[in-house]
Amino acid sequence: MNLLDDSAVDDRLTGLPEWRREGDEIRRKITAADFPTAIRIVDEIAVEAEKLNHHPDIDIRWRTLHLALSTHDAGGLTEMDFTLAARIDEIAAANA
Repeated sequence: MNLLDDSAVDDRLTGLPEWRREGDEIRRKITAADFPTAIRIVDEIAVEAEKLNHHPDIDIRWRTLHLALSTHDAGGLTEMDFTLAARIDEIAAANA
């Protein structure tokens, strides 16, 4: 998987307004209606992550999810991170 340069990362982030870059990761926070909904969102993300064989870092704090994506074996951000980020946005919107 090829690393994206800074320009390509910035370009892809314009289509993902909830995400921000922090070093070699992109991050997003999702606040669910309640704890069961937050867990349901994580479950749906897990299904997509398995399909893509690309797994986010997820921190759950009551009803708030903190997500981070990076392609660790490539050493930074790749298309795979943005593919999963877009799918996570769809999941979050469907559970809003």
